Amino acid sequence: MSLAITLRHAREDFVLDVDVETPSGVTALFGPSGAGKTTIVQAVAGLLRPDSGRIRIGDDLLQDSATGHWLPPHRRRIGYVFQDGRLFPHMSVAKNLAYGRRMSGAPRDPASEARLLAMLGIDHLLDRAPALLSGGEKQRVAIGRALLSQPRLLLLDEPLAALDAARKEEILPYLEKLRDASGLPILYVSHAVAEVARLATSVVILRQGHVDRSGPVAELLADPALTRALGPREAGAVIEARVLRHHEDGLTELATSAGHLLLPGVGAAPGTGLRIRIPAHEVILALTPPEAISALNILPARIRSLRGGDGPGVMVQLESGADLLLARVTRRSAEALALEPGKNCFAIVKSVAVARDDIGAL
Repeated sequence: MSLAITLRHAREDFVLDVDVETPSGVTALFGPSGAGKTTIVQAVAGLLRPDSGRIRIGDDLLQDSATGHWLPPHRRRIGYVFQDGRLFPHMSVAKNLAYGRRMSGAPRDPASEARLLAMLGIDHLLDRAPALLSGGEKQRVAIGRALLSQPRLLLLDEPLAALDAARKEEILPYLEKLRDASGLPILYVSHAVAEVARLATSVVILRQGHVDRSGPVAELLADPALTRALGPREAGAVIEARVLRHHEDGLTELATSAGHLLLPGVGAAPGTGLRIRIPAHEVILALTPPEAISALNILPARIRSLRGGDGPGVMVQLESGADLLLARVTRRSAEALALEPGKNCFAIVKSVAVARDDIGAL
């Protein structure tokens, strides 16, 4: 089910002007603070009435300023999860969840509710008060409450922003399950590249209230032109892999379209499909197969494009098997190696260069 959003809204010195249609799956609204991400989701939820615009979910029109059509928030059937969860502090987890169920007006389905609670890992928390939950548990309960309202669209507004690294790592697998099992279209707001790479199927990149680029996550994150939006330290491509085996020395061997990767202890069973984000600044290029080096991952590649900026760096886009990679090298190195489109080379990636939160379910 697609979501079509056309909005224009001005406040003080900021103007939001966007026109985008998202496919089914998880669409990430990505960009720096103040880019307009939360304004968009508030308008979709009906919590903000924009100066002008039109919003449609599938064939259902939520609002159209040209005709005066406006569907109030409680009739939009949209689940909204905020940064801080916003659970009712005087209610237990069970009563918070029951509130979401009552909002749907549908009869209770104990079997499907039990499956949902098990999927989110909150079935053992029902008697607790929100004050006794960790940050990750609160967010999972908030997601469960939103899902029990039987929404046709789920809005997640930076649900991990208030969590530390450990809690983020705790909740990300549940978000992956939600993406794969719920079938709901999800609009996911974030300014963290690792979250977007791990969860999203498509990305809308916002800059100063406008859509800079949009498209499939793997294609977009591997585009050298996005270095300006992401920053050189955040640039990196997403590749697909499959777990082959776990070795006794703690390394996990993965199969990619270009060859095998060895990464530290990936917690997934053999045969599991994964998506791996490889930061551009962690990729080294060589024109011949290197020998006697500590790096374990050497993938054959072909240069697709190069993009330089005002500084000393050059972003190199590579074709490696069926995947795209990015490598950030200095202009001096690019000139010394005579790098150019069409040239064959080898991409070298240290096993420890890929962080645990850069590995997610496919």
